[in-house]
Amino acid sequence: MGSAKQRRKGQFFGIHLDCTFRLILLLGLMLPIAVEAQFNFTTNSGAITITGYTGSGGEVAIPSTTNGLPVTTVGNNLFEFRRFVTGVTIPNSVTNIGDQAFGDCTGLTSITIPNSVTSMGYYTFMNCTSLTNVTLGSSLTRIRDFAFAGCPKLASITIPSNVTGIDFFAFNGCKSLATVTISSGVISIGDSAFGDCSSLTDVTLPSSITTIGIFAFGGCSRLANISIPNSVTSIGDFAFESCGLTNIMIPSSVTNIGVSPFRGGWSLATINVDTNNPAYSSIAGVLFNQSQTVLIEYPAGGAASYTIPSGVIYIGDDAFEQCPSLTSITIPSSVTTLGYYAFVDCYNLTNVVMANGLITIEDDAFYSCTSLTNLTIPESVTSIGSEAFGYCSGLTGVFIPNSVTNLADFAFTWCTNLTNFTIPSSVSSIGENAFESCSSLASVTIPDGVLSIGNASFVDCASLASVSIPNSVTNIGTGAFAGCKGLTAIIIPNSVTTIGGNGFAECSLTNVTIPSSVTNIGSFVFNGCTNLSAINVDALNPAYSSVDGVLFDKSQTTLIECPGGKTGSFTISNTVTSIGDYAFVSCIYLTGVTIPNSVTNIGSWAFQECRSLTNVAIPNSVTIIKDSVFFACTSLASVSIPNSVTSIGDSSFYACTSLVSITIPGSVTQITASAFEYSPSLTSVYFEGNAPSINPGYPYLFYGDSHVTVYYLPGTTNWGATYGNAPTAPWNPHAQTSGTSFGVRTNRFGFDITGSSGLIIVVEACTNLANPVWIPVATNTLTGGSSYFGDPQWTNYPGRFYRLRSP
Repeated sequence: MGSAKQRRKGQFFGIHLDCTFRLILLLGLMLPIAVEAQFNFTTNSGAITITGYTGSGGEVAIPSTTNGLPVTTVGNNLFEFRRFVTGVTIPNSVTNIGDQAFGDCTGLTSITIPNSVTSMGYYTFMNCTSLTNVTLGSSLTRIRDFAFAGCPKLASITIPSNVTGIDFFAFNGCKSLATVTISSGVISIGDSAFGDCSSLTDVTLPSSITTIGIFAFGGCSRLANISIPNSVTSIGDFAFESCGLTNIMIPSSVTNIGVSPFRGGWSLATINVDTNNPAYSSIAGVLFNQSQTVLIEYPAGGAASYTIPSGVIYIGDDAFEQCPSLTSITIPSSVTTLGYYAFVDCYNLTNVVMANGLITIEDDAFYSCTSLTNLTIPESVTSIGSEAFGYCSGLTGVFIPNSVTNLADFAFTWCTNLTNFTIPSSVSSIGENAFESCSSLASVTIPDGVLSIGNASFVDCASLASVSIPNSVTNIGTGAFAGCKGLTAIIIPNSVTTIGGNGFAECSLTNVTIPSSVTNIGSFVFNGCTNLSAINVDALNPAYSSVDGVLFDKSQTTLIECPGGKTGSFTISNTVTSIGDYAFVSCIYLTGVTIPNSVTNIGSWAFQECRSLTNVAIPNSVTIIKDSVFFACTSLASVSIPNSVTSIGDSSFYACTSLVSITIPGSVTQITASAFEYSPSLTSVYFEGNAPSINPGYPYLFYGDSHVTVYYLPGTTNWGATYGNAPTAPWNPHAQTSGTSFGVRTNRFGFDITGSSGLIIVVEACTNLANPVWIPVATNTLTGGSSYFGDPQWTNYPGRFYRLRSP
């Protein structure tokens, strides 16, 4: 019995243990199946690359083997944009992590790269915005471009000793990164590698480093101290821009320094150089080349007043850029060139003394020196570069010597307090935008000898009231005097051959004469000159003529420009075949225009912003209504489009806010985007033919026209419930000649009109069908699909005939 019980017990416990074992075994078998089910993979040379993740996120474990083969590679983009992944365990079998493998995993908080990993791709953890902790394995050899860029919560990082390079933008924008430990072995720190790591306070550069790249530590505003080891040979442009450094020592090993490596470091008082350095030197904390002929960089926190040592020949590019403490600078006669951006953004600089000997002032040399009020340029200077004094908004006067031969593009742009300017007689050309937006400039003297006034040279010089163009000028560039609202008169000399488009736009000119020498006139030269009543042309001009103050070509077949001050109505001569682009643009007082049948072309923008124009009849000689022809004609209430027109262009009736209805003839086969946009009064558009084609990419002909309905004739095709984003309805009015409403009622002859609900019907009458003169009698709206018409004057005629038409 005892043994039986014992056997039963044994059998019982045996079964229990056996079942338990089987359960454990089953779970053990199920676990890799479940894990593997989350991944897609490929096999190559007996190793597995994980290529896809299909799991739901959370904590994810990458398997070390699959199908008995080792997992060696985490593939490109594996977890990219998987914001629900919070953690990933990478097994020791993995040797390579692909490009963007964890990019934009915004839920990932920490990661450990195992010691087996030797290679990590580009953008690997870029924009992992929750990543706070990273451990890099000891076998990693390089941190590639953008690897941890944009990880704003990463607070510290240790670079292992096998890493030889920290590449382009590797940790850029890691705004919480305070401590970086770089192990010996790193040779190069790439461009912007730690750029904009604004919390970085502690970094030690090992003696293995030879290269510090462009903007490598730029924007590290809390970095107050750094020691550059004697292994470094190259420091890139702006390498320590806007750092919090107070002083710096350049070791003897450095042989290449880029442009302004310490720019914007407002706490930096001195830049020192080891006396054994073969390429560079420093004097009183200012950086020079070894021979001290080139001033390379002045510390942004340096003294307020500085005299450049005699012997310096060249002030380097960006040498004094963003030195807010600098108020006065004295440049000796030995200096021949001020480099590009030499004093840009020295916004407290008030005094500049330049000795005779200076030859070239390069582009942007004093750009945005907003406190500079007066300037004398020495007579040795021959060249002033583009934007050399641009945005010097405090500059009221400047002397330019006769040695200068060219005023470059944008040379004095936005010098808003400059009141007058004398261009020396040595100058032969005025560059593009040279005086753009010098809003206080009241007068300018242009000497004989200037050949060309560049594009937009004086654009938006709103106070310019007096300018004399000498007989030497042959070219007035595009927009040269546009926006000179104070300019009421101008004499164009007989030397000028070309006047660029928009040349005198939005000036206050009252009349102007085109001399006989001009053979090339651009588009809308006098656009927006609303005081201009006449554009006159010398009778001897071989290319142009004028009639009633309107500009034509010589044969008067092309109407080129109507002056903006033209009032009332204008009848175009029947010699004209073409109305040029922009011909009537901004003629804001023009109320009407008669276009003859001789005209076959109406140019784009021809009547743009003719705000008083109330009606236009397009002749049947015209086949195309071009882009923006009646753009923003806000008083236009009536337009007649003939059966010859086949196409209506983009924005042709855009913002015609008084247009209530329009009829499109059956000849029109195409209407381009935005044709009737933002014409909010438009309620009815009547189509006499099949639905014209519209651009399927932008089918919104009536965008912003919330009350419009498109009407079409029964029997026409291709109409749907909407057309050009507007609802459609058939145009089907009927005069009911039976029923109690037909005939005389309350001393009126009348009848019911039926049709689609909401139709607006104009009832016209005449007394003679053989020679009809149709007179509007009433306008009815078919509310609910019906309306009664009664003629109160029917007894005044022996007989009367009626017809129905659209408004």
